[in-house]
Amino acid sequence: MALPLWMLRGLQMRAAQKLGLGAIFCLALVTIVLDVLRSVLTITGGTFADPDFFVELEVTLGIIILALPTYRALVSIKRRRTGNRYVDLEYRNNNNRPDGIARRDMIQTGAKNGPAKPRIRITAPTFLRRAHHTDSQEHSATPESAKQRPSCLGTNPEFRASNSSLNLNVYLGSYNKGTRTPRNSRKGSKDVTPGSGIQSARRSISHLQLQHLLSAVETETNSFDIDESRDGFFDATFFRPTKPDVDRMIDQARDALPASFRKLDHFSFHESLWAEWRSFRNIAKQIVTTRSGMKLLKSFLGFFIAYVICVVPASGEWLGKYNYILVVSSIINHPGRKIGSQIDGAVLTILGTAVGLGWGSLALYVSTSTAPARVGYGGILAIFLILFTWILAWLRCVYIRFYQAILCAGFAVCYACLANTSEVLSWNKMSAYGVPWVLGQALNLVVCSCIFPAAGTRQIYTSLHASFETILSGLSFASPTAKQRLAKSFVDLSEAVRDFTLDISFSSYDPEDVRLLRNLIQATIRGTLAVREHTVLFDNLEAVDNAVISHEDSMSSPAQLVRKMLGVPTSLMLTAMKSSIRLVDMALMELSGHLTYRGPSNGMLPNLVLINDELRSRTTDFNAADSTLITHPDLPTNYGDDPRTVELLLFVHPLRQLADRIQALLQKVIQMQEGPCKRKLRLPSYAIEKALLRTNAQVRHDRGGLAAGFFFHTQGELDKAMRDLQSTAFVPSDQKGGERHLFLTQTRGSGALTSLEHDPPKDDGETVRLSHFRHELWVMFHRLQGFESRFALKVTLATSLISIPAWLQSSNGWWNHYESWWAVATIWLMMHPRVGGNLQDLVVRSSSAVLGVFWGGLSYRAGSGNPYIMATFATLFMIPMLYRFTQSSHPRSGAVGCVAFVVVSLSVYTNKGLPTIVDIASTRGIAFVVGIVSGVFLNIVLWPFNARHELRKSLSTMMLHSAVIYRGVVSQYIYYTDGHEPNADDVEKSEMLESRLREGFVRIRQLMELTRHEMRLRGPFNPLPHSGLICACEKLFEHLVQVRQSSLYFQRDLLAGSENAAEALLTYRRDAVAVILMNLYTLAGALRSGNPIPRYLPSAAAARRRLLDKMDEAEVEQARRQLVAKDPHRRRWADIYHYAYSSALTDIVENLEELTFFTKEIVGEVGWGSESVG
Repeated sequence: MALPLWMLRGLQMRAAQKLGLGAIFCLALVTIVLDVLRSVLTITGGTFADPDFFVELEVTLGIIILALPTYRALVSIKRRRTGNRYVDLEYRNNNNRPDGIARRDMIQTGAKNGPAKPRIRITAPTFLRRAHHTDSQEHSATPESAKQRPSCLGTNPEFRASNSSLNLNVYLGSYNKGTRTPRNSRKGSKDVTPGSGIQSARRSISHLQLQHLLSAVETETNSFDIDESRDGFFDATFFRPTKPDVDRMIDQARDALPASFRKLDHFSFHESLWAEWRSFRNIAKQIVTTRSGMKLLKSFLGFFIAYVICVVPASGEWLGKYNYILVVSSIINHPGRKIGSQIDGAVLTILGTAVGLGWGSLALYVSTSTAPARVGYGGILAIFLILFTWILAWLRCVYIRFYQAILCAGFAVCYACLANTSEVLSWNKMSAYGVPWVLGQALNLVVCSCIFPAAGTRQIYTSLHASFETILSGLSFASPTAKQRLAKSFVDLSEAVRDFTLDISFSSYDPEDVRLLRNLIQATIRGTLAVREHTVLFDNLEAVDNAVISHEDSMSSPAQLVRKMLGVPTSLMLTAMKSSIRLVDMALMELSGHLTYRGPSNGMLPNLVLINDELRSRTTDFNAADSTLITHPDLPTNYGDDPRTVELLLFVHPLRQLADRIQALLQKVIQMQEGPCKRKLRLPSYAIEKALLRTNAQVRHDRGGLAAGFFFHTQGELDKAMRDLQSTAFVPSDQKGGERHLFLTQTRGSGALTSLEHDPPKDDGETVRLSHFRHELWVMFHRLQGFESRFALKVTLATSLISIPAWLQSSNGWWNHYESWWAVATIWLMMHPRVGGNLQDLVVRSSSAVLGVFWGGLSYRAGSGNPYIMATFATLFMIPMLYRFTQSSHPRSGAVGCVAFVVVSLSVYTNKGLPTIVDIASTRGIAFVVGIVSGVFLNIVLWPFNARHELRKSLSTMMLHSAVIYRGVVSQYIYYTDGHEPNADDVEKSEMLESRLREGFVRIRQLMELTRHEMRLRGPFNPLPHSGLICACEKLFEHLVQVRQSSLYFQRDLLAGSENAAEALLTYRRDAVAVILMNLYTLAGALRSGNPIPRYLPSAAAARRRLLDKMDEAEVEQARRQLVAKDPHRRRWADIYHYAYSSALTDIVENLEELTFFTKEIVGEVGWGSESVG
């Protein structure tokens, strides 16, 4: 009837969790044995039959029996579903895999003889390395066309066809014989005349990239004089899916995993023990060698001084029975933070305490105002508490800025309404809480201001320095994770600047200068991201520079000429750029006053004017070499046919643009040096409407749930930006200086927005006011369905139910005697609006509380109440616990441990150990544990937070956002009309939106790390497909950025003035865009709903290939008619960026195959039972 202990080996949980679960099952076995023994002895007339004891055992046994379905789910390895449900799935362990990930293979069911009946099959994710069989037909070699792909095209997958003899398997819509030719009918690529003498070299790279995707599929669309008639509608083309390179996919996903997933095996006790020891050594080293030690010292001093005041008899008696409120106040708003944050926290905590005590005083006054009120005082207090708790919990979710005030208001109202409740009102109760709290905040403010004060400059400079180090790492082209580090640095810099402008600071940095610096550094980071990671430009540069290149050699390899002409100037320019970044870093050190700590040992100050002149000289030399290369007689006209040449030119031009951005950064820092550099008091300058929704870094940490909070906040801002982008139809701005007014109207009964380029219809205003009121009313009720109201309901439910004994006459006595109101205060402290609870949180927080209770009782018992012994015990316990609260990634367990120790130790000391130490410690400890268990239980039962589900939904959302970005780039930057080119404002808006998307990927990776803490009984959670999908989505986004950036340089020269060519390409362009959007929407919908993906999806490669073939024809015809040569320099870069643009669009097609593969590994695939699963 219980789960066998040997089955615990296969569960995916930590060793400690296995031991706990094993103990529970052993208890169940003992219960069964005792119950059987009781029955036997009762029948035989024995005396071993204690009714009360065995009643409890029977209740335990009943709970175990009720949990049998859960046990059955643990041991069940097969599921049977018929029709369109799951067929038999079997878990097969693969011992060859180093990571031990299980595989679920489809088992064929049905008759062995005769054709199988068609049925829907759902293939579960496999995500395993394919076995290397010797069957030549099943595992054939890579096609020659794929082998010949140039290496410079990147590491795109070389997919293999499922069968080399596969014929055309295409659904091409409706067909007619050649008797009727539609206007936009497709024609085969064989109509292109390759020998015409005028060819388009831009398509060569893209054709090579697509060749391996369509190597086993006949892409000729001129099907024997049969033309397609679609009447202008999009009709998708479907091919049999190709076989991906699973080995390469697994390696790519594993390389993209966060570092926390590669640390150790949690199921190995030996590795876990050594990991804990290494973590302890690292923490000790960090405390001794960094400012973490100063921060911990300040936090401990604030606590220790308050604790000593409480154990001194005179001061402790003056503070009264609740003197430990002084110490709790010093812990909640500890002094280990900046001075500005300390002042802000002191004001907010005192204000919140005053509001809570005021509301509690009003509740007590009303409940004791009249005789009937005194009879039902418990109900009145309950109404006041429930109403106030719901409002506070809702505000706690919305206005993060007031988190400290709301937390302290909750503590104060719990104390006022639940501590020493009776029909008799005593106003001394309020001063016994308020006075110690104010004194604790004043004490912390003094400690923060006098002991290693942090004015705020160091924090902002540290972030700037980290950004410069990341940029230098990206310019070294050696780190494989440079792009991820650059993206994270981009996000961290924004957070640091926001924190700097949120609080009061005493700094030499002007907030406006810091904002401009942030924009310039982020522009530099964007430029660094645009530079390609790998290049052969600097390989054996001296040998290339000394070599003599003949005309024949340059014709066969124009890349050698490019390396000879641009290699040395580019290298010198890159060196000057790196030197500029280093000197800018040093100059900002000097401005912040930290140059003596981190600057050069010789005391030389950075000369930015000199390095600025040097960088300008290097860029001038590069421009001269580039101009010489254009007119060089050895440069062939068909240099674009060589992919190596294209790659070299695509490397040097973004690097040249990055030099301009670094020069702008240099000029800004020079301007800051020339201005006044005195330290001044800087008041908060962040926008008030935004400041209410954010708080400083230390409060975010102490609040807990940092990764989840960042994730949901970023997702909310990104969703809002996307809604704003989608809610308005794109209308290009007028380039002629005129002003275009755009009014949006919504048709009744539809969601379509119609743009009116004329004056809006006149109205008397009544209809508009009524519509606005109805919309605001709808927004208000819709907001009440959000997570804020759900969290408020959970908190109100937990606090009100636990508080019932405080208002009943039968239980009021022991509630007041044992100070059980701390159970409600613990709920208020532990619950979080975003993240819920899990088994690990329950065990860790309960253990911290129990340890604090035990150590608090032991501190009094060891010295029989000696203050010196108690202070020594407090030092030994609170230093590691304060570090856990103020600096570790588990602050709430540290907070409850600190509070539990303080409450128990000082309660025992105040009561002189009476009635007994065990009585006081156990009752307070039970209150803390009940509060922790109640909060975690409600978070698990009601609207739980599941990081795995949120990860899957967030990936779906990012796919949808990528589809919106792709659609916007295509419509706004590529296929626009004459006179409506994108301007500087459009580029700035696009860059801001791209910045939010970069932050979104950073937050998703942080969210993925939370999945390690969740126990999953159904089976092991495989992080590899999710990691690969995140990487694939980010690659898709980078390709979209490359398309947008490339389109800014070539569009004016692409088919200029050829309306006929644009009309001929319209159908093919539409199909190429629509098929990508359709695939992205399909994959995103499957991820969000968790449904399997259809095996056959529209072929983006076929649509892209048809467009390229048609563009060949159009450009050949355009080249025949265009006889006047344009500016060679402009024409050359237009050609180069057209290569980059076309290559990026083709990379998107290949990237779509990766997205499909990883999505299928997560949600599965739907196929037909009569087909072989490839």
